[in-house]
Amino acid sequence: MSDTKYTYAVARIRALELSLFSAATIEQLLACKSYEAALQFLEERGWGDGETRGDLEAMLSREEEKTWETIRELKVDMRLFDVLSYPHLFHNLKAAVKEFCTGESQAQLYYEDCALGREELLTILQDKDYSALPESMWEPAREACETLLRTRDGQLCDVIIDRGALLAIRQAGRQAEDAILKNYAESTVAVADIRIAVRCQKTGKSLDFVKNALAPCDTLDMQRLALAAVSGLEAICQYLQDAGYGEAAEAIKESSSAFERWCDNRIVHTIQPEKYHPFSIGPLVAYVLARENEIKTVRIILTGRLNGLAEEAIRERVREMYV
Repeated sequence: MSDTKYTYAVARIRALELSLFSAATIEQLLACKSYEAALQFLEERGWGDGETRGDLEAMLSREEEKTWETIRELKVDMRLFDVLSYPHLFHNLKAAVKEFCTGESQAQLYYEDCALGREELLTILQDKDYSALPESMWEPAREACETLLRTRDGQLCDVIIDRGALLAIRQAGRQAEDAILKNYAESTVAVADIRIAVRCQKTGKSLDFVKNALAPCDTLDMQRLALAAVSGLEAICQYLQDAGYGEAAEAIKESSSAFERWCDNRIVHTIQPEKYHPFSIGPLVAYVLARENEIKTVRIILTGRLNGLAEEAIRERVREMYV
């Protein structure tokens, strides 16, 4: 797409950015004293549609659909957004592998807004026609199936497919021409690796397990991170400080909620410079990620209200906004 066409698409996105939730809007949502009041607040701002009234999950799913409908309307090359679909795509593969290998239905676990759905994936796995999958999924699909059938270890199956997703994201980032896709891929893999290290430390995983779970990235040393993960939380924090991820270390020390918030905020910080790039795909990608972050934050707030969490506990989980 030419710069002129990107300029038109970006101009449309700039107008839509005005409807994104700001920190002030999130404060208004937090001020709603009940789940019902918060749901009404969202509906009054156009969230969902007539068929989702009163149903939070249906409303949030509809908002995700609206985001992609908007991008498709801009007539851009949708292949540029493939890397953003990998988390859902590999999640569907994980559900299909478990359903195929165990015979237990996982129908409720699939994402519907995906290039590969339940029936297609199950057919591919039954026929062992792995070449019908995107190339980045061939080996994870084969290895996960063989491993689950042999060991019945669902966690090991998850590790294989999750790592496959990270490798696919990294490869897509390396092949991308646009800086935002490169930066998004690096941040996504690095954040995932830090999450893995922390979780492995807390659950006492072995060094081999950690090494097999981590995916290579440019800003972290896998060997040092794996060794830190089996040495203790302090060792992880020290390594992160040394590697330039000091904010992650501080968040880990603060609380689990603070750490999860940092993980998502890191992605927001990665995309914020795209506000100033009018001649590339960057602002469009940033808009999609900003909407995902916005929807996640709304889910956190309303789920907290529904479960009777104190406002302080909800606030600790709230993510930063793009605008």
